Amino acid sequence: MFVADILREKGGEVISVGPEDSALSAARTLSKRGIGSVLVRAANGEILGILSERDLLHGLANDAGAVMHRRVRDLMTRTVETCQPDDTLHSVMGRMTTGRFRHLPVVEQNKLLGIVSIGDVVKNLIAAQAAEAEALKAYITTG
Repeated sequence: MFVADILREKGGEVISVGPEDSALSAARTLSKRGIGSVLVRAANGEILGILSERDLLHGLANDAGAVMHRRVRDLMTRTVETCQPDDTLHSVMGRMTTGRFRHLPVVEQNKLLGIVSIGDVVKNLIAAQAAEAEALKAYITTG
């Protein structure tokens, strides 16, 4: 299975915030949408960073009184790992596990196509394994 398979199923919607948005506004976006991260993008669409729940938690731990009034640019992770649609789910899962991040933007020829989460990857790998097990079971029982 490939990243493109996930995007075909879930679509390419990506929720973004601006670097000058407040952390509180970004936190409300995460909560309202039920998501764990948002891309931080410039007005021209360029990816500047990613803001995750973990980034907000670190901000809270370091400056609890003022964190929600800080700008997204002050809390975001600036180095954003990306993947391509033809990357395998196993390779993406390995990168996410090694890098300790849960969200990966999908980019092809400098165009943002979507974002995949570790949950998307695990869900699709489990479904593929279940389908394979059923196919093997059917093959064995029909002789």
